[in-house]
Amino acid sequence: MAVLIYLLRHGETAYNAEKRYQGVRDIPLSDAGRAKLRRADFSPRTVYVSPLCRARESASILFPTAAQTVVPGLREMCFGAFEGRNYEEMEHNPAYRAWVDGGCMGRCPGGESRVEFSERVCAAFERLADAAVRAGENTLVIAAHGGTQMAALSRFAEPHRDYYSWNAPPAGGFVLSADEWRARRALRVIKTVGYAEERT
Repeated sequence: MAVLIYLLRHGETAYNAEKRYQGVRDIPLSDAGRAKLRRADFSPRTVYVSPLCRARESASILFPTAAQTVVPGLREMCFGAFEGRNYEEMEHNPAYRAWVDGGCMGRCPGGESRVEFSERVCAAFERLADAAVRAGENTLVIAAHGGTQMAALSRFAEPHRDYYSWNAPPAGGFVLSADEWRARRALRVIKTVGYAEERT
C-alpha cells in the first residue's frame, strides 16, 4: 500500500483577504478564516507543520488529536521588502516591477529567490517523504503554505504543471500517491481536498 501524502495550505488570514504578501511574517488566521475551518475527515497521529502560526493553528483545528512536528524548511517564501504590501501598493515600485517583469524568479530585496525557496522546500519535503515510505506509513500529512505546495508539486507531481497552478485556496490541498516515489521521485495526484466552508 503506497503512502498517501496530504499537502495542505493553511486557512485564511487577513493578509490573504487583502492580497498582501505574507511570506515569513507570522500572521495568524483571521476570525473569518478560523470560523470556516472544519475538522478533517481522518485523524493522523502526526502532522508536519511550517513553524508559522497560521499553519500550526490550522493543523490544530483540522487535526485536533494529532501531534505536531515543526519543520522549518516548510515555511513560506521570504518576500523581504515586499511583505505586508499588495500589488496596488507596489505597482509603481521599481524593485517590485523588476521582480514581476522577471517572472518573479529573482531574489526579492531582503528575501529569497524562487530557486532558493524551492530548493529549501523540496529538500525538507524529500526528507519527510523518504522517511514515510521507509517506515511504511499509511499517510504523511503536511500543513504549510501555498508556496510550499507550488514548490514541491511543480517538481515532483505528475502530470507536470506550471508552478502557479499548484496553489490551492486557503485550507485546500492535494492528496498524492507515493507509489512511484522510491523508484522515480514522482507523486501522482489522486484528488484535491478542501477543509473550509462558508457558514451563515
